[in-house]
Amino acid sequence: MQQFASACEAIAATTKKLAKTAIVADYLKSRSLEEAAVSAVFLSGRAFPAWEETTLQIGGRSLWQIVAELSAKSEADLTAAYRRSGDLGAVAGEVFPVRRGQGTEILAVEQSFRQIAAARGPATKIELVRDLLSRATPLEAKYIVKIMTGDLRIGLKESLVEEAIGKAYRTTLADVQRANMLLGDIGQTVRLAAQDRLGEARLRLFHPLGFMLASPVESAEEALSYFERAAIEDKYDGIRAQAHVSGGEVRFFSRTRDDITESFPELPDALAGLPRDAILDGEIVAWEYSTGRARPFSVLQQRPGRKKVSDKMLREVPVAFLVFDLLYADGHLLIDLPLHERAKMLDELLAAERVLHHGDTEPQRKARQKELQFNAENGVARASVIRAQVFRAASADELEELFAAAQERGNEGLMIKDVDSPYTPGKRGKAWLKMKRELATLDVVVTAVEYGHGKRIGVLSDYTFAVWDGDPMTNEARLVNIGKAYSGLTDAEIAEMTGWFLEHTLEDQGFRRVVEPKIVLEVAFNNMMKSDRHESGYALRFPRIVRLRPDKSPEEADTIERVKEIYAKQGFDSRNLR
Repeated sequence: MQQFASACEAIAATTKKLAKTAIVADYLKSRSLEEAAVSAVFLSGRAFPAWEETTLQIGGRSLWQIVAELSAKSEADLTAAYRRSGDLGAVAGEVFPVRRGQGTEILAVEQSFRQIAAARGPATKIELVRDLLSRATPLEAKYIVKIMTGDLRIGLKESLVEEAIGKAYRTTLADVQRANMLLGDIGQTVRLAAQDRLGEARLRLFHPLGFMLASPVESAEEALSYFERAAIEDKYDGIRAQAHVSGGEVRFFSRTRDDITESFPELPDALAGLPRDAILDGEIVAWEYSTGRARPFSVLQQRPGRKKVSDKMLREVPVAFLVFDLLYADGHLLIDLPLHERAKMLDELLAAERVLHHGDTEPQRKARQKELQFNAENGVARASVIRAQVFRAASADELEELFAAAQERGNEGLMIKDVDSPYTPGKRGKAWLKMKRELATLDVVVTAVEYGHGKRIGVLSDYTFAVWDGDPMTNEARLVNIGKAYSGLTDAEIAEMTGWFLEHTLEDQGFRRVVEPKIVLEVAFNNMMKSDRHESGYALRFPRIVRLRPDKSPEEADTIERVKEIYAKQGFDSRNLR
């Protein structure tokens, strides 16, 4: 583990991508195959391969207490160290004492991670973490904690690890990328690359692929300038989801690749009878079946994260899965096909007669449908899978008419897609475009919380939030505060978030708490001012929370560059706020 940590230090010390890649490649070649495979997972910032659902379930506060105990440092000393680095792993590396006989092996760390994940109860988990860190050198502890918190931040994206694998084992980057995409396991990708067997990688169903992303456009004219033939769809305000279907089993995954099936228990039956295994891309929306329209996201946002959805919520917030793409069907990966071919295959799949899988008897299937069915007495249909409607436009005027109609239906705007484009997971290009016009919003990260007033005196309801200054994937990036908001969330959401923030407090200042920067919000505001009130140099006028963004990781939050763009577009210089 010491060699791994030393390699990480070298990677963090350079800003040059080629140098980072070379360090990783040399390190991988110097280790045994199994050590290299585990190291690749750790270098990707994970404790376990992406396809696994295994989690450590150790909160930041528990880690903080373990570091305090093993270092024998006071709360004040730890807080001062954290303020210097803003990173709990770096704190551990700074305050841990050097003792005789310290040191552990990387495979032993991986084994400990699996023991921690499998342990029941916080006390057992804490004891296992304490044992692991007590055996580590200060430098090893630094990176063990970083991996546990998912906050490696040495300027190493998974794409650079893929490049290093290609360099270490003399294979093409394209082959490495494709194998890793199909497997969702960069460690297994290392094993195959070392044995010249990357071509054997096969898609792992129920491991979500990356989602193809869209680029914003400002006008209809701009949208039609990128390609000649476009498929146009409404841009729905819901939850982007990937549905995996096999043998009657159906699971839904969010854009952050989390399994969200339990939050929408009425949806799997709508896809379970597909005659072929498939992966579909679409949007889960709150759906008004009487009008055939999507409802606002604010109606839907009660659902994400819930493991138990009440009958009342099932009745009051019916949902639909609006499907717009097909990525895999009947044993074949389809992402390299043009959109128009995938669309045709999707239409045929959804129109095909549904089948009864051997795992279900007809009485079992009817009983489950009855349990989840929205009966006529409630005036609502059962959950449905709906093919997203596709339009065409030959001119900017026609596109503007479609845009106005989409907004009239209560949707955000339009998606404009090149019908000849392949599906490129995880990439944002000009093949998919999004056109919407709304008040400016930012995706921000909560850095501190405060107790509210009046009826909110006992809950943490006032959120200070930040944007990134620099590339969030690099060690040099930092979060800079830009505002504070206390309105926009429901009482239930605030209560739920209070519990989370109490478990993930880094510094308890009494009325105020500094928290782990993990929660992403979308905030709206009237305008933006230059200001010396916040570290960012800007302040938002009348900020309010639009919604929680559990579908986004902190690294996906906006940057100070985006803030500057919004400010410049306002077209005037505002006086400084004091």
